Amino acid sequence: MNNIKKKPLSELGYNFIEAPLPKGKDEYYLRNEQWSRQGEYRRLLAHEVEALVRNDNSSDDWNNIFVSNEFNPQLVQHCHFFGMVRIGKLEPYYLEFHNLRLPVGLYNSTICACDFGDNVVVHNVNYLSHYILGNEVIVANVNEMATTDYAKFGNGILKEGESESGRIQLELCNENGGRSVMPFDGMLPGDAYLWTRSRDDQQLQQQFKAFTEKQFDKRRGYYGMVGDRCVIKNCKIIKDVTIGTDAYLKGANKLKNLTINSSSDAASQIGEGCELVNGIIGYGCRVFYGVKAVRFVMASHSQLKYGARLINSYLGNNATISCCEVLNSLIFPAHEQHHNNSFLCAALIMGQSNMAAGATIGSNHNSRGADGEIIAGRGFWPGLCVSLKHNSKFASFTLISKGNYMSELHINIPFCLVLNDEHDNRLKIMPGYWFMHNMYAIARNSWKYVDRDKRTDKTQQIEYDYLAPDSVEEMFQGMAIMEVAVGKAWYALPENMPKKEITEKDLRKKGKELLLQQPEEVARLTILASGMENSSREVQLLKVHKAYALFRELIVFYGMKNIVAANKPSFLALQAAIKTAKRGEWHNIGGQLMKAETVNLLKQKIRKNKIASWPQLHEQYIEIGKEYASDKLQHAVASMLEIKEVSLKNFTAALLAEWLEDSTRTMEWITHNIRYSREKDYKNPFRQLAYENANEMNVVVGSLEDNAFINETLNELGEYKNRVRKIINEWEL
Repeated sequence: MNNIKKKPLSELGYNFIEAPLPKGKDEYYLRNEQWSRQGEYRRLLAHEVEALVRNDNSSDDWNNIFVSNEFNPQLVQHCHFFGMVRIGKLEPYYLEFHNLRLPVGLYNSTICACDFGDNVVVHNVNYLSHYILGNEVIVANVNEMATTDYAKFGNGILKEGESESGRIQLELCNENGGRSVMPFDGMLPGDAYLWTRSRDDQQLQQQFKAFTEKQFDKRRGYYGMVGDRCVIKNCKIIKDVTIGTDAYLKGANKLKNLTINSSSDAASQIGEGCELVNGIIGYGCRVFYGVKAVRFVMASHSQLKYGARLINSYLGNNATISCCEVLNSLIFPAHEQHHNNSFLCAALIMGQSNMAAGATIGSNHNSRGADGEIIAGRGFWPGLCVSLKHNSKFASFTLISKGNYMSELHINIPFCLVLNDEHDNRLKIMPGYWFMHNMYAIARNSWKYVDRDKRTDKTQQIEYDYLAPDSVEEMFQGMAIMEVAVGKAWYALPENMPKKEITEKDLRKKGKELLLQQPEEVARLTILASGMENSSREVQLLKVHKAYALFRELIVFYGMKNIVAANKPSFLALQAAIKTAKRGEWHNIGGQLMKAETVNLLKQKIRKNKIASWPQLHEQYIEIGKEYASDKLQHAVASMLEIKEVSLKNFTAALLAEWLEDSTRTMEWITHNIRYSREKDYKNPFRQLAYENANEMNVVVGSLEDNAFINETLNELGEYKNRVRKIINEWEL
């Protein structure tokens, strides 16, 4: 039975706070803290009351209506007021936005205990309750817009008197709730990531919860806010929603328990048919056309479109999800998912990712409970109709070819192509695929996300380069795997059968020797790997002799590129900057790369309360970001020297000059392959089938010569050569 309460009409608009009030406070004390303009209002004059009554307005008590000196009663018509209402300046103008033109004033609305700034437009709002509207706000054709005294505006906190069962949490990365976090306004991808990890560390987990609890006031009675110049039209239900300035809400079905961040330089928009409940929406976000989102966080400049469903998930900055379903996932910045029949469940996706049509990432009930997870490094790209099984883990920039992958996968070599060869009943892995066959795509992936990063708040310094500490560390891991696999393959030949037991060290030594000195011999071997698929079938590594050489060359180029970018004034200055250079483990913390030791120190500071709040943690992100270029340089040099088998002590100016010259040739190769891999699309006769001639093809898809990205890479090649020549000359190498 519906619990419908019947109370005296005289109480409508009053007694907003149901909990006991602090001593000496009335029900408006928090409202007055939120709206500091109360000193600008006065009571109505007698002729103003008369004019208001004549215009078919009513109030339970005209003494509770306060107005500014520039109030015009003729601009308030057919309204019913309950409780204390404060109305700012009303002048005989109309406001226009996207061809919607409405006169300033309050018309045909029921208003309970609200404050209005100057020259607002309120038209046909059936019920507007306990809201504070800023200047030049337009609210038109809204069924219900109200705030409750326990409103939390999407934050995972509890108000006075509420039980723990009422707390909103995001069940990220796992459907069983074992990695749940409490959402909060301002939550960064790094915050969500750190909170979902180290679940056995009770002290750390308790600190994260305490950070969130103390960031927000537990007192009941805060009003919903609508910032200056917001436009809200043709919406049905808006409940417990606070909105920043310059937001645009049109045609939404239901918005409940939300914070919608918006500003003049990063305006957020919510469009037709959307239903959003229990969430945080960042600055500059777009939500359009039938989106359904429940228990979610959208970081700044992310988008949901065309019927997307986002549930129990965190969507990182500059990411877009359209037409599909995403559940229980933590997604780092720069994610693309545009197709109706793609599905992502219980996953950690570390950014720069793209989900193709038909991809089903996470068969979410393949164990005895719904507790599986998928972890994918940067640049994750499952192809058409890929179906993956929990638990699986992928290194950075993994491309997965079309297919139904029936077993769990652990792909721990980066930049590879994964193929499910049903004919041979083998899983086939091609390391270095991107460098050999699609340099255009891997390079453009890094370039486009830098170009598209619209964040106005760059607290976290996000890395987009495909050659970075995380991916390079994985390349070293991948080379070790290739060395062992090649050694095994060689010793497996009858003529090479060992006479004594072979250790992994022996296998690596032999594999490395073959890869460096006899790559043509390696090309003839059938090279198998282990531990990459949870099945009894074979896993074959393809083109290992090419991938190994490319990994080595690109790691050296990574070192040279960072030395050139460091722009040191002399070789001595470079030596001073890299005197502690070493390799080590790195982590992707929400798109920001950090050394493992830095992350451990960060956690230790949190445990000891030296970092005692989310803002303090965010300050640490900034400080760590300031050191990133230096840390990356040291890692790059250490990686390069390890490949070259030269100690830091023996790293001379002469070697640097030689390697710099070599790096220009690597840069030329990269630039050539970027163009070449794209040029194949233009020369493919089957791609030409849709066009009558080459001119029409150029009109439709753009000419190769006018490709902005390719031309940019040519410019970068010239600039790189100039910087190298400058270093060699000025350092007298």
